[in-house]
Amino acid sequence: MRFIDRIKERAKKSKKTIVLPESEDRRTFVAAEKILKEGIANLIIIGDEERVRKGAKGRDISGAVIVDPATYEKTDVYIEKFTELRAKKGMTKEKAREILLNNYPYFGVMMVKMGDADGMVSGACHSSADTLRPCLQILKTKPGTRLVSAFFIVSVPDCEMGAHGTFLFADAGLNQNPNPEELAAIAESSAESFELLVEERPNIAMLSHSTKGSAHHPDVDKVVEATRIAKEECPDLYLDGELQLDAALVPEIAAFKAPGSKVAGKANVLIFPDLDAGNIGYKLVQRLGKADAYGPITQGIAAPVNDLSRGCSADDIVGVVAITAVQCAAND
Repeated sequence: MRFIDRIKERAKKSKKTIVLPESEDRRTFVAAEKILKEGIANLIIIGDEERVRKGAKGRDISGAVIVDPATYEKTDVYIEKFTELRAKKGMTKEKAREILLNNYPYFGVMMVKMGDADGMVSGACHSSADTLRPCLQILKTKPGTRLVSAFFIVSVPDCEMGAHGTFLFADAGLNQNPNPEELAAIAESSAESFELLVEERPNIAMLSHSTKGSAHHPDVDKVVEATRIAKEECPDLYLDGELQLDAALVPEIAAFKAPGSKVAGKANVLIFPDLDAGNIGYKLVQRLGKADAYGPITQGIAAPVNDLSRGCSADDIVGVVAITAVQCAAND
């Protein structure tokens, strides 16, 4: 069974309520129809009801709850709470009302904050910053989290590497140039996320253009130091670095370049040295390797709110909603 099919089956068992705030995008309705038909999650779609019905023409979204912030019975309660949460930043009720009535991702995050939804998926027509800003302002970070980061689950067809072709790529969506401490934190969070979603042991490769000292550069030093920190903080993790990608994935090359490594040749969690590498890497595999790529999935936020690539398909939205529902169930 494919990774995403397993995730959907798990999501169906918990049937969480997920908010979709992007009612201006046709892909939202195509995805919503599929989600409801498959029974993956309960859905809330935010928007003016007449516009939503018009935008969804030809798609059956009758199982979704449509919430219009302008008429919703809890909007005033949300305004009060949002004003309270941002009071130290100068938030007024008037400004809070303007934001919540006109910026649907903010309204969606407030629904999660107030317990009226379990999670949210946005980003098909909003930037990552516009999707994640309300999360950090309203939901804050999960207790014990040092850094919020983002990853993709990449599922490669007909591939025996990784976890039967499934990998986690991080950070591929949020942190531009993490320092060694941040890179170690990304690795530790990613191990937890991989174990939750893929249900296999994470084998974590700290990637570089160097393997075990084959090259010398400050960029290599950063990965070496991140590896040391992660091993010190989480000695039970199967984690190694610095490793080139081929040494991380191919057993024959691993045996030559990194003999004795318990990760080299069998990595399934790939930690990239910076956002350029991670973002380019997942898109190369997605487009040239015809892989499914789900994300950016966030880790470290107090409740599951996940981003989408603006180039996503409706099926990508379906997949991220299923992943979000599984994350929500893990918080129960």
